[in-house]
Amino acid sequence: MEDSVFSSSSSQWLLQILIFTILLTVKAQLPGTWELLVPNAGIASMHTAVTRFNTVVLLDRTNIGPSRKLLPKGHCRIDPNDAILKKDCYAHSVVFDLQTNQLRPLMILTDTWCSSGQFLPDGTLLQTGGDLDGFRKIRKFEPCEATGFCDWVELRDVELVNGRWYATNQILPDGTVIIVGGRGTNTVEYFPPRKGKIGAIELKFLADVEDTQMDNLYPYVHLLPNGHLFIFANNRAVMYDHEGNKVIRDYPALSGGPRNYPSAGSSVMLALQGDFTTAVIVICGGAQYGAFIQRSTDTPAHGSCGRIVATDPKPGWEMEDMPFGRIMGDMVLLPTGDSLIINGAQAGTQGFELASNPCLYPVLYRPDEPVGLRFMTLNPGTVPRMYHSTANLLPDGRVLVAGSNPHVFYKFDVEFPTELRLEAFSPEYLSADRANLRPVIEGIPETVRYGEGFDVFVSVSLPVVGIVEVNFASAPFATHSFSHGQRLVKLTVTPSVPDNDRYRIRCTAPPNGAVAPPGYYMAFAVNQGVPSVARWVHLVP
Repeated sequence: MEDSVFSSSSSQWLLQILIFTILLTVKAQLPGTWELLVPNAGIASMHTAVTRFNTVVLLDRTNIGPSRKLLPKGHCRIDPNDAILKKDCYAHSVVFDLQTNQLRPLMILTDTWCSSGQFLPDGTLLQTGGDLDGFRKIRKFEPCEATGFCDWVELRDVELVNGRWYATNQILPDGTVIIVGGRGTNTVEYFPPRKGKIGAIELKFLADVEDTQMDNLYPYVHLLPNGHLFIFANNRAVMYDHEGNKVIRDYPALSGGPRNYPSAGSSVMLALQGDFTTAVIVICGGAQYGAFIQRSTDTPAHGSCGRIVATDPKPGWEMEDMPFGRIMGDMVLLPTGDSLIINGAQAGTQGFELASNPCLYPVLYRPDEPVGLRFMTLNPGTVPRMYHSTANLLPDGRVLVAGSNPHVFYKFDVEFPTELRLEAFSPEYLSADRANLRPVIEGIPETVRYGEGFDVFVSVSLPVVGIVEVNFASAPFATHSFSHGQRLVKLTVTPSVPDNDRYRIRCTAPPNGAVAPPGYYMAFAVNQGVPSVARWVHLVP
């Protein structure tokens, strides 16, 4: 009898070892690699943006108590109304140097909790709203070389017409920024104020889609190549004419429940290409309705994605399922036109301590594949990235992963602690076996004008076969599972021509600001699905 029991226990133990070995083998074979960049950034980044100087601005909120990064001596923030620290000598924003992995503290004065942002045409980061004393604030960060001392500036001569908390920013074809929605704020306004559009303008659609747990916050806003806006909130979308201040199209509802904060999945507009008349929007994941109200941490997240041709005369949603249900995921457009879905949880909802079962597996969405074959599961990370985490494309093709703080204050001795580590995920195109395909941009103009023809010179270890793409990627403002202003434009190019030890590619700049708003873009050369390190190009009228 004892031998039988021992044999059964041994068999179960051997089976567990076998399953564990198989899982390790499968994990090792999945594409992509992870890298720890910084073990302690000092702050948990709730908002993240990459600048043209190859630095990254990380931003938390101010009324969170002590961070793990001190301000320079003599730069404390004095706020008698702060319930936690009347004299706050801790940094709540830092700038990260991608070359050296060094961090420099920045000083932010008013509360940036759940705020919004966007780069202006001159490369200045516009940052708007927040909670409490930041509700109507407008801030700017004019980036500089990594060795410089640029810092946040809070504007004193102008403020938001309506306070904005959980709003979305989107740069427009003329370089102004539209600021859409916010908690209890069903309006839009512009920075700088546009002639004839001074003040806030009602957008009734936002009120119409609000439900008992809100679900219309941080609306997904995409600038379409026809110049209008695709605005999605809860489970519905409209095409909005921001010049005429009117809704000109209602889209069919997206099935599967709410998709925006506090039930957010994520959204991207796929790469614009060809004649630039077609825009395709993808929305993936989200929490089930009621999870937020019930404070349910174990309600399974949605795994469905909707895809719609927003510019089609009779648009409809095409549905498909991700390999995992996911709430709070981030969709990042890669230089190739694929989209990386990363971060988040498989159960619960957005909010403090309201999610569980972190989704450690990134997923690659390949838009050119047929339905059923578009998703590829990638190598999982080990760090849970839950509420208040971010993901941003870097100029070298990696994806920076930062943040995660599902607590009111910084909290470390818990199941899902405040996360101060900065990581980078490298997609499969950066694997060693593809290094010989990776192009190097040897020459490209620093500034190009709309519709202008220009040459890009690249070198490649192996002979070029086929077309080398030149793609412009914007630098968005990532927060709360949506990257404000994210955009990828595939330029019209001619086949590459040998030119001494390199290749010359004739390119045509985007035709207008509706296709690519003015500003700084990461220009990638892409050879057989392998991108170069980007060069920053200033696109101007």
